[in-house]
Amino acid sequence: MNTDIYDHIQTVLLTEKATLLSEKLNKYVFRVRPSSNKIQIKRAIEVIFKKKVVAVNTANYAGKKKRERRADFGRQANWKKAIVTLKEGDKIDLV
Repeated sequence: MNTDIYDHIQTVLLTEKATLLSEKLNKYVFRVRPSSNKIQIKRAIEVIFKKKVVAVNTANYAGKKKRERRADFGRQANWKKAIVTLKEGDKIDLV
């Protein structure tokens, strides 16, 4: 499957933990496409933000079950999180 480089990164996760990681350890957290691998994520970050990526860690999350006053239930989509470590001295201005 050949996709555009911009399709791999869906959004930036701005949580308390992600903010602490970016301030103290120069790591940034992104929500990425579940089919993206570490190499594709690294290339996408380097092209989009023009920064040098040192490491990429990923984690898969299962979508939660959702019920609304009925016996049957739906489910949120499964998703993937990437924690990207940048080279010392590089920074991404997110806000």
